[in-house]
Amino acid sequence: MDDAVAKVRRRLLHASASLHAAGVPYAVVGDNAVAAWVSRVDEAAVRNTRDVDILLRREDFSRAIVAMTAAGYTHRKISSLGGGAMDVFLEGPEAKVRDAVHVLFAGEMVKPDAAAVNASVDEAVDAGDAGDFRLISLPALVRMKLAAWRDKDRMHLRDLAGVGLLDSALATGLPPLLAARLEFLLANPED
Repeated sequence: MDDAVAKVRRRLLHASASLHAAGVPYAVVGDNAVAAWVSRVDEAAVRNTRDVDILLRREDFSRAIVAMTAAGYTHRKISSLGGGAMDVFLEGPEAKVRDAVHVLFAGEMVKPDAAAVNASVDEAVDAGDAGDFRLISLPALVRMKLAAWRDKDRMHLRDLAGVGLLDSALATGLPPLLAARLEFLLANPED
């Protein structure tokens, strides 16, 4: 188990360093972003993940492909659960998709029925003690999780709430649907 966690961490740092070295703006999002924020409060509350999710601007994607390929990754477009396609970077042609670096695009819907678009890479902050990478800001992460609203996203939001990082003040400025989802989640932490 320790090896699996270490591999994900190494992949996260390697992919981030590769994009940074090439001057490609990015932000770590998804499970690793939740883990980074939660770990600032309670390391014991962090969940492990197998993949790495990176937010990129569509216009920077060709440069990201060049940077990641130079770092040893293989770009592939795969079918996603929602019926669309997803771009991933594999650690070589034989690597498993579940272990990949998954790409999400800033300002676009993560899935066709999402309630809002993804955050901007401009909303990234330095991860600080969490590591040497660009991390999506907490408000932007919360918006993305509220917009996607899958079981996994609600679990991540509960993890953030469980360590005191979410409260109803974050609903201020959210679109009405996202604010209602946040209020529902805070009022019903077990649903």
